[in-house]
Amino acid sequence: MRLFPLTLLSLGMLLAVGCRNLEPYPQVSPDRTAAVPPPAAAQPEPARPSYQDIFPGSGASSTGQAEGGLRSFTPIFGGPQPNLGPKPNITARAAILVDDAGNVLFEKNADMRVPVASTQKLLLGIMIAERGGLQQRITIAAPDTWAEPTKMGIKVGETYTREHLLRAVLIRSSNDIARALARDHSGSVSAFAAAMNQRARQLGMNSSYFTNASGLPTPPGQYSTARDLIKLNNAARKHRIIRDAVRTKAMVFRFPSGRTKTITNTNQVLKHLPYCIGGKTGYTNAAGRCLVSSATRNGKTVTSVILGSKSPTVWQESESLMRYGLGL
Repeated sequence: MRLFPLTLLSLGMLLAVGCRNLEPYPQVSPDRTAAVPPPAAAQPEPARPSYQDIFPGSGASSTGQAEGGLRSFTPIFGGPQPNLGPKPNITARAAILVDDAGNVLFEKNADMRVPVASTQKLLLGIMIAERGGLQQRITIAAPDTWAEPTKMGIKVGETYTREHLLRAVLIRSSNDIARALARDHSGSVSAFAAAMNQRARQLGMNSSYFTNASGLPTPPGQYSTARDLIKLNNAARKHRIIRDAVRTKAMVFRFPSGRTKTITNTNQVLKHLPYCIGGKTGYTNAAGRCLVSSATRNGKTVTSVILGSKSPTVWQESESLMRYGLGL
């Protein structure tokens, strides 16, 4: 499918409309936010390249050491597609399906820049895992609690290990935990956003821009593409702790007081497709329902990205794409 580049006018309209949010998020003062994005004219339009490496960068285990034994391949973005029969009907705004040989099995507006909500927490996960020291403790500060609407309820002065918080944010997507991890990593959410953008470029995500760690629409201007999220997911899956967390259906979150809360994975496909090995969900009014998810069967792995969908369609269409890719 041939994609045409956006004009500067249409890009400006997309960024203005896509980041409008109707949820009751609190107003955040300037010193609590990331810097605004560069002008649209300074951002190159996404090209349709033939990517030579979907796994840029090196992975790390939960101890921060590089992991080996991962299969490498040369992706064929836009190349010949295997004949798998009739393609699923996908109503989402954008979507892509890629197999572990790098073949694009399905795509729809895969290079369209749109808000992607909490799916960008996979980049948060990569950066925390790469830093290492996951058994070190984080003390919660007041700015960490300035988050809505999805919160774990952590309190100022409480301490947690980085690993406990990282697993929780990947499973339940709590925005207060995302802020805590970002501040612990870089000193502030805005500084972490700058680091996110640098790491995204290193991963080859050249059509992405982030202003915070959570995916919330404040500060405005965040976007990515379905194709960039394929790169993000494959980089994230190099880390054992991320692979384990995103496929975990439920975990017990323990507060320092001794209170516990059982949290369940936001990815509903885990409940219905036995071959699903996890992913990351996202939702805001601007982004709609978003989902990055992978499945494995008989030695073959496929990854689907659904952006700008609605519930329950997002779960159904993600599952239908992965079933299609696995030949089910």
